[in-house]
Amino acid sequence: MSSTRIDIDALRRLPKAVLHDHLDGGLRPATVVELAEAVGHTLPTTDPDELAAWYFDAANSGDLVRYIATFEHTLAVLQNREGLLRAAEEYVLDLAADGVVYGEVRYAPELNTDGDLTMSEVVETVQEGLAAGMAKAAAAGTPVQVRTLLCGMRMFDRVGEAADLAVAFRDAGVVGFDIAGAEDGFPPADHLAAFEHLRRESVPFTIHAGEAHGLPSIHQALQVCGAQRIGHGVRITEDIVDGKLGRLAGWVRDRRIALEMCPTSNLQTGAATSIAEHPITALKDLGFRVTLNTDNRLVSGTTMTREMSLLVEEAGWTVEDLRTVTVNALKSAFIPYDERKALIEDVVLPGYASAL
Repeated sequence: MSSTRIDIDALRRLPKAVLHDHLDGGLRPATVVELAEAVGHTLPTTDPDELAAWYFDAANSGDLVRYIATFEHTLAVLQNREGLLRAAEEYVLDLAADGVVYGEVRYAPELNTDGDLTMSEVVETVQEGLAAGMAKAAAAGTPVQVRTLLCGMRMFDRVGEAADLAVAFRDAGVVGFDIAGAEDGFPPADHLAAFEHLRRESVPFTIHAGEAHGLPSIHQALQVCGAQRIGHGVRITEDIVDGKLGRLAGWVRDRRIALEMCPTSNLQTGAATSIAEHPITALKDLGFRVTLNTDNRLVSGTTMTREMSLLVEEAGWTVEDLRTVTVNALKSAFIPYDERKALIEDVVLPGYASAL
């Protein structure tokens, strides 16, 4: 498999790991249509292909706030048990079909309580759907492990409740926490009490930072709040001049803090200008622990296979580079060390060895 001419089917078969992917941003277009009809919600179009195109076009605005606004329709169909169960199960099956062997899915339970479900019931329902999907994927010979990150919405007041749920469900498939939503104007330190609670309870967390807001956001997420990973983090490059790392960039690289990078999504929100010039390549070459992710597969019209293919075709990545970011992701996954080690040694490395 060369870096310029690539067999897309072989690329799809490569074992992958995704750390940054939102449940409510990854529904199948046909599922959105069917669930919307069931609950009486009006969509921009009821044709699945046209709906997929609508999402992609709406997201290509270069505006993070407008990008987030596209979630109105997916959230509308995720307010009851039926919608959540189906979305969670299909989420797992879609990852398995894309060659993903480990995934962490994130969502904010508070955004699914407009119906009769409590936040706790939302988590229970999603975990049930994920378990059903994993069972079906394993039975089909494409096993995938999927764990959950619960999100608090940084511009609202229920972050503490979401953190409490991450603690309560940490032995039931929830492995970590995040804050999501509009980054600019809503600094992570606003929720310092929640992060301190998570640290006391030994629950790891990542924080969306360094996308819509720059270095102060990353600094605060790491040095004030204590995040173990950074969601996106593309603007860490602002602390690198002519290959020389500033103090914050050096801290991130030297302490192996994973950057959950999402190239297509970053283009859509204006955090990057092209795949060829996306910071993920320069940061990889400088030795940062970069990981490759989809963010929102429906909204960005993407998959892990597509993200890999774009980097190969437009940024000159090799299969070795793809292996590196996959191993990076597993090294920083929020699961126990022995589980990470087994996935790397027994699944990922043999899978890439056969492709080299």
